[in-house]
Amino acid sequence: MPGDYRAAHPAPRARPAPPADSPRQPFTRQHRSVVYFRGCNEARAAGAAPIYRGQPGYRPEMDGDGDGIACEPYRGRR
Repeated sequence: MPGDYRAAHPAPRARPAPPADSPRQPFTRQHRSVVYFRGCNEARAAGAAPIYRGQPGYRPEMDGDGDGIACEPYRGRR
């Protein structure tokens, strides 16, 4: 009986993994950045400043002039 069952119900075959250079990669969920600095002093102490828009740790709240660069060095007035 088990032989008859196996003949009628073959085991499903596993799909082969796509080659590494395949253009269709499996879907991966993009996670938000886990880098967080309380302020620019903390970012500077970590050696991460200046932080550009799109980089981990960038927040608009830390970009005072809205140019896409947070914690940039203060240039002062002349």
